Amino acid sequence: MEKKLGLAALTALVLSSMLGAGVFSLPQNMAAVASPAALLIGWAITGAGILLLALAMLVLTRLRPDLDGGIFTYAREGFGELIGFCSAWGYWLCAVIANVSYLVIVFSALSFFTDTPELRLFGDGNTWQAIVGASVLLWMVHWLVLRGVQTAASINLAATLAKLLPLGMFIILAAMTFQLRTFSLDFSGLELGIPVWEQVKNTMLITLWVFIGVEGAVVVSARARNKKDVGRATLLAVIAALGVYLLVTLLSLGVVARPELATMRNPSMAGIMVDMLGPWGEVIIAAGLIVSVCGAYLSWTIMAAEVPLLAATHRAFPKIFARQNKNNAPSSSLWLTNISVQVCLVLIWLTGSDYNTLLTIASEMILVPYFLVGAFLLKVAARPLHKAIGLGACIYGLWLLYASGPMHLLLSVVLYAPGLLVFIYARRTHAHEGILKVQEKTIIGMILVAAVPATWMLMR
Repeated sequence: MEKKLGLAALTALVLSSMLGAGVFSLPQNMAAVASPAALLIGWAITGAGILLLALAMLVLTRLRPDLDGGIFTYAREGFGELIGFCSAWGYWLCAVIANVSYLVIVFSALSFFTDTPELRLFGDGNTWQAIVGASVLLWMVHWLVLRGVQTAASINLAATLAKLLPLGMFIILAAMTFQLRTFSLDFSGLELGIPVWEQVKNTMLITLWVFIGVEGAVVVSARARNKKDVGRATLLAVIAALGVYLLVTLLSLGVVARPELATMRNPSMAGIMVDMLGPWGEVIIAAGLIVSVCGAYLSWTIMAAEVPLLAATHRAFPKIFARQNKNNAPSSSLWLTNISVQVCLVLIWLTGSDYNTLLTIASEMILVPYFLVGAFLLKVAARPLHKAIGLGACIYGLWLLYASGPMHLLLSVVLYAPGLLVFIYARRTHAHEGILKVQEKTIIGMILVAAVPATWMLMR
């Protein structure tokens, strides 16, 4: 019999998937684009928006507890099978590419302990030694998840607690050394030479990515012990992550002046810790970064493997991916996910290329499912309060799409286009009674037409 996930395990899954590598570079990333005034406004908008999104998920788990496939089933139930498939495909691809980045970051951080000016062992995480190490870690986690999602989630809970230790130490030390005079220096960012509102928009591009993973509990809701815990876990994790991000960002500006902080190398939290604690500060943050990224990688592996399983169960992915092993782990889906990650790792080593653009485009694909969560709540809600939450989540979703750049949304159709073949093949494997509907043919045609200029722009 499958062991179900409790509130602590679900909360840890969401929190761990959000608190990855980004938090350790957040001080420099924010200081480079915004003044303290803009940061306060930016975090207020993000805080309100992400809480509305979390509340929308909480309300939907209460209104429609039968939809235990998370954001994929919300999109499918509300807007049709093809939109549901695109939501699942985009989310899965984003998770695969995010997992590749986590593996690269782990070994890039390890180079702090292994590399010297004479010996470049792991470098930026793309040397052959780093790729071999990443591959070993990849298949170790694969084996762990095959033993059951509950086992992996229990280890993730321990990893989440471990990553909170260096972050907690940083926050306490920064609070002790915080100086209001340093924080209020050039409060509105005259040195940046851009208006405060433009600075706020630039912070959105960063706050946007640090909350990806908010849907973690919803994705694995079918494995929850109590369906009500899904919404609670999402809200608890969002409040905890928001608190950590706010404290890390704002306290840093009171320890190191913004212009100096903006020029620090990342992970910038390490440089600040050296100022506060001496050389040992860098070691603590580097170790914390490795634990944090490994925990986030484990969370994202669980979520990435769950999506094709759920999609196959609802006839959106080929039937083979609905298989589970004796431990109720999504075995076929996990093999698909980790073989894809392995191929990406080999490509990174062969090309030595920068895949940040691909990561940005893939991250854009996760924003459309976020918008559809709010849109679905707006569609099914009867009470005025629920409709207001749905409308707020929709507006925040549209704001994210605008802030991250409409151009990236256009480029994302390059990654959606191959998925259409999977969708058509899935219908055959499930012996679907119907041919493509007129609406589905129209959407497929629009995606294929948009893919032509998008591919040309991407190649340029």
